Formats: sequence, C-alpha cells, structure tokens
Amino acid sequence: MTLEILYFAWLRERIGAARETVETDAPTVAALVEELRARDPHHAAALSDLSALRVAVDQELRDFDAPLAGAREISFFPPMTGG
Repeated sequence: MTLEILYFAWLRERIGAARETVETDAPTVAALVEELRARDPHHAAALSDLSALRVAVDQELRDFDAPLAGAREISFFPPMTGG
C-alpha cells in the first residue's frame, strides 16, 4: 500500500522532511515505525522513543498497534499540551 507520512514539530527537523510517500506492507503502525527506523539514522533517532510520540491514522488519534489496512495518511507528532 502507498502511505503519505507526515512529520510535525521536532520530528520534521530530525528527519529533514515534513512528509514522504512510502510503499509498505506493514500491518500495523508499530511495524511501519520499524521499517522507517531502518531507512536511515535520522528516522532511527526521531522514532526511537515511542513514548515521546503520538500517531494519527487518517487524521484520527490511534495507538501504535493500530492496523494500517485501508489507511492513506499517517501523522507522527509529539504529545500535545494544554494551557
């Protein structure tokens, strides 16, 4: 499947891109993260600590064990804080 991956805040800075399109057969977000980590040291560093990240699948907040079947867009971002 083809996925549009979006990176926000410090993830965008560490990876060096705001978005990328990837081909994957990953069944879950966690499996996708493993594939992305293997791409290069920038992805590995940015995605190293999942407890410091949140993920949205097709603009809905999800857990890292969420399935990717039918997904089109995955967004990674740091936790949001209120004020």
